[in-house]
Amino acid sequence: MQKEKFLFDSATPARGILGRIIEEPDDIFRLPFQRDRDRIISTQAFRRLQGKTQVFVTGQDDHYRTRLTHTLDVAGISRNLARFLGLNEDLCECIALAHDLGHPPFGHMGESALNTWMRRYGGHFEHNEQSLRIVTVLETHSSEYPGLNLNREILLGLQKHTGHPLSLEAQIVNLADEIAYIAHDCEDGMDQKLFSIEDLTTIPLLRDLHESRARRGTSLRGAIITHCIDDLCSSSTKDTIIFSTPLRASLDMIRAFFWEHLYDNPVVKTKTQEGAMLITKLCEWFMETPSPKIHALEERSESTRLEAVKDFVAGMTDAYARSVADRFSAVE
Repeated sequence: MQKEKFLFDSATPARGILGRIIEEPDDIFRLPFQRDRDRIISTQAFRRLQGKTQVFVTGQDDHYRTRLTHTLDVAGISRNLARFLGLNEDLCECIALAHDLGHPPFGHMGESALNTWMRRYGGHFEHNEQSLRIVTVLETHSSEYPGLNLNREILLGLQKHTGHPLSLEAQIVNLADEIAYIAHDCEDGMDQKLFSIEDLTTIPLLRDLHESRARRGTSLRGAIITHCIDDLCSSSTKDTIIFSTPLRASLDMIRAFFWEHLYDNPVVKTKTQEGAMLITKLCEWFMETPSPKIHALEERSESTRLEAVKDFVAGMTDAYARSVADRFSAVE
């Protein structure tokens, strides 16, 4: 039996507190959150993240970051932060690995398109809610019940916008997500020549980090992550994981820079807008002419037609969405 690590009083205990919705016997080799980690990475939804757009549409270049590589970045940063702060590493990793499962194809433009379409029928779409739906309804671990039967601490950690207080581990994942975005968007934007290091270093923090990392011979990405982790470790309290006020101001400047030079760049937007239009067409097609997969989803998850279409389209990879759209177009 694996021994539990010592954790600070404010940390979630290694075995958790809230348990699972359906009780299960202990595993002799793994702690509860370690079992949950294995369940999450074994899902089809997790594997499909490799084919989903992060910023740059997949299929255009082998080296673009995808939802999967971003998720792994967030999980790694989360574990490191939890280790430094004496919190529950396994719980942080589980929340991080599951936090983007609900993202549809074609990035944030795809999410916006799916939400707009759902609103026509009185519904809505939000990827955090979809992530929770995936692990509680759509993916299965046992024929005896729907979902993965994850520990409740993970389920609560995926509910970002419900207003309830987040555990310290969930707070870590939220900030690790932001750190990962900033670090890899700097790298990807320069790789795609959307901006230069000279452009980035107009921001004081990035200028300082660029100069210090050049002296050490390390990457800007690594310097950003290290600086953010160090700041969080210095600024956080027993109740709140938080950036210092100066770093928060710098990160806001960087995000504004990315919106201007990366996310709103015509080269990037054109591809994701094409994907967003494709998502809308797929949803309309499946509402009017449901496939056997839509009927199966309706029956298996006891869903309405609207929910089944949303679940099916949101689960697609970029490439599969294009393939299905091509088949529909050929028939028409």
